[in-house]
Amino acid sequence: MSVERVEKKKTLELRKKYIGPSCKIFFSHDPIKIIRAKGQYMYDEKGQQYLDCINNVAHVGHCHPDVVKAGAQQMELLNTNSRFLHDNLVLYAQRLQDTLPDKLSVCYFVNSGSEANDLALRLAWQYTGHKDIITLDNAYHGHVSSLINISPYKVHHASDAELNQSVHVAPSPDVYRGKYRADHPDPATAYADEVKDIIHGVREKGGKIAAFIAESLQSCGGQVIPPPGYFQQVAEHVRKAGGIFIADEVQVGFGRVGSHFWAFQLQGEDFVPDIVTMGKPIGNGHPMSCVVTTREVAEAFMSSGMEYFNTFGGNPVSCAIGMAVLDVIEKEDLQGNALRVGRHLTCLLEKQKEKHPLVGDIRGRGLFSGVELVKDRLKLTPATAEAQEVIYRLKEQYILLSADGPHRNVLKFKPPMCFSMEDADMVVEKIDQILTELEEALGMKLHNTSNVENESIKRKLPTDEHGHQCHSGLAHNRVSTQGVPQCTKRLRT
Repeated sequence: MSVERVEKKKTLELRKKYIGPSCKIFFSHDPIKIIRAKGQYMYDEKGQQYLDCINNVAHVGHCHPDVVKAGAQQMELLNTNSRFLHDNLVLYAQRLQDTLPDKLSVCYFVNSGSEANDLALRLAWQYTGHKDIITLDNAYHGHVSSLINISPYKVHHASDAELNQSVHVAPSPDVYRGKYRADHPDPATAYADEVKDIIHGVREKGGKIAAFIAESLQSCGGQVIPPPGYFQQVAEHVRKAGGIFIADEVQVGFGRVGSHFWAFQLQGEDFVPDIVTMGKPIGNGHPMSCVVTTREVAEAFMSSGMEYFNTFGGNPVSCAIGMAVLDVIEKEDLQGNALRVGRHLTCLLEKQKEKHPLVGDIRGRGLFSGVELVKDRLKLTPATAEAQEVIYRLKEQYILLSADGPHRNVLKFKPPMCFSMEDADMVVEKIDQILTELEEALGMKLHNTSNVENESIKRKLPTDEHGHQCHSGLAHNRVSTQGVPQCTKRLRT
């Protein structure tokens, strides 16, 4: 069992001294010190158990014994690079390909989702000979320079950042608060036509499209589920322009959506991307990732004459761990669990929508769900501060949940895949209690969802779990003569 090596206060002091200040910490006003984890639970230095609803990296459960054993046993024998022949590399690639359409048959192993998406761009540029990239608004694809450029989610939060001129942003296919909503007769076509228009505009300026890249389900963008048929139509437009389609499965792959192993498969059997990128859950916390593409794209990449080598990508230990993750998913029927528990969770959350005016939308697939909180269901006014209040109050009850989306008002469920029916019951029960108290304090009723300020609100609103300051109609957001917002308040009920 892990033990605390220094007191929590000292750990925080050392972090502030030696770790970059832009590396944010959850619950910055009172961070949690985690020293061990197992299954869907994490434990602090005092042995307090927290239910983890955040961690889609520990895919088959924290510290799963089969995964730990596979890595340790291979580490005792050999760990080296892929320039030597080793069975683990080829057998794992074969096993991974078995989960994909036949067309996707060539693997490149790397070490993180960012590396995978960066390599996917290189493949697209080399294969097409074009440079322009189309991405979605609120997308996040990684932290390296090439990916920050195609990640509006990050650019929106940077005061001086600008997108590269060869990057073009299409509207997020959000049918709740996006440009084309659920009442539109054909939102898939409408959103795909936006991509078509971008392609036309790029061509008029002398540019050519190399790729369209999208998370199969947007995560940081607020758990957005594209309408059926959207990817097929986008792929048709992009391929007609000489580009290719990159599906980013870093957040949502490996059975998380329940009904399918890969989230892009939700669009239908007639849709197959040209490149699929994988990360986070692939190694259950071990740093590994993969790019899978077609033989044609791989051959074009080779024709550049430049060798591709990755020191740690595809090493025997990583491949042993990756194989163990696939074994556990199958042995413990975790994809089936995601389907069953996910449906139960969605049903519970839908009942909360019927009960609570703060709940504007419930969306998701399997164990990838979002609850969008709004202060007005007609205007869709984001309930950002209220979402952060829910997150903090859950933390006080030893449940870890996060909020995200462009307005940081979407409660995100993406727990380890061993998450149970009982876990879902407990979390939703706590959310129900918290929302009831918030709505009573705000004077909100289901038949009147306009926000009524409560003069007794006294507690200062926290920064969110990423350290961002929350602003809300919960309290007067007065602006001084210098244009600096005054402190907002955190709810007290």
